[in-house]
Amino acid sequence: MAIPGIFRTLEPAIQKILDDPELAASCIQISCKVLTARDAIGDPGRNDFPLQKGKESLMYAMVKGHAGQAYTDLPGSFDGTLKEVFALPPTDNYRRGAIIAALNAVLRMRGAITNTIHCKDKGPGICSSKLVKKIASEYGKPRIAVIGLQPAMVEQLARNYQIRVFDLDPNNIGKEINGVCIESGGECDLDEVDAWCDLILATGSTVVNGSIDSLLQMKKPKLFYGTTIAGPARIMGLNRFCPVST
Repeated sequence: MAIPGIFRTLEPAIQKILDDPELAASCIQISCKVLTARDAIGDPGRNDFPLQKGKESLMYAMVKGHAGQAYTDLPGSFDGTLKEVFALPPTDNYRRGAIIAALNAVLRMRGAITNTIHCKDKGPGICSSKLVKKIASEYGKPRIAVIGLQPAMVEQLARNYQIRVFDLDPNNIGKEINGVCIESGGECDLDEVDAWCDLILATGSTVVNGSIDSLLQMKKPKLFYGTTIAGPARIMGLNRFCPVST
């Protein structure tokens, strides 16, 4: 299976981590098994998040007491050193999830990033309200292409902006949220979407599924959200929004 280009872009930063022999030998633990939907997001007052529907899981890495996370639809556990996890070929969503979770944890440990643990309970709703205000203050009144269905965000964005929403889950395609019909993320014409929108708002889990490569080729401004993309956003200078995470 082809390796997403973003992982080749991240290679120098990962190698820099491995150049520290003590850090490279650090043992880590990655497991999504302990992060049930309640563990990950608590009770957000609704039950339509992908975590709650079993479509995705959060892989959780710990490096010297510092945690990192990554969304994936192909969860699994891993125990070993940073050198071992970074040696995994990033050829599927399990390995990419493990690599990104570990990268987020080690960068958190180094103080390079913050906000790597998913918000809980009322957090997603608060985050969505903050997002509406951020977009208004920084982008005005844009037409927004939302990549990845985060239902709380979509509800609030639809009340304030003209939006289109694209998702990979076939069970979501064709459904409506506040009058917005969910379109297929796997079948859309990205050139047409790029021409239509003024802003691309994308889930950070696009790093793990590899679809971020195509998004980065789009010309319009991009804003990525979530804990998954914390480390890659720092390394690549991408705009990231995740104000309620810890």
